[in-house]
Amino acid sequence: MTAVEKSKRGFASMTPERRQEVARKGGLAVKPENRAFSKDKKLAVKAGRKGGSSVSPQNRAFSRNPALASSAGRKGGLAGPNPATSETPES
Repeated sequence: MTAVEKSKRGFASMTPERRQEVARKGGLAVKPENRAFSKDKKLAVKAGRKGGSSVSPQNRAFSRNPALASSAGRKGGLAGPNPATSETPES
């Protein structure tokens, strides 16, 4: 039986030039006067703090709690389409 080749869709069907053109349009979608964070660093810092404060304390601070970070990483690895094994590779 012969394997049927799937047709390319979306970005896979575009030439590199066309992909670049589409990406360029995305970059131009926001007018320069509306790109507040690139102009005002203090505004970006304030927004980052506001977003960070909305996360509960027990769910942040990976840098201060390596066990919590390890646990979250393990859960993420097991949740993917090809779950990682809990075994460590032999060196």
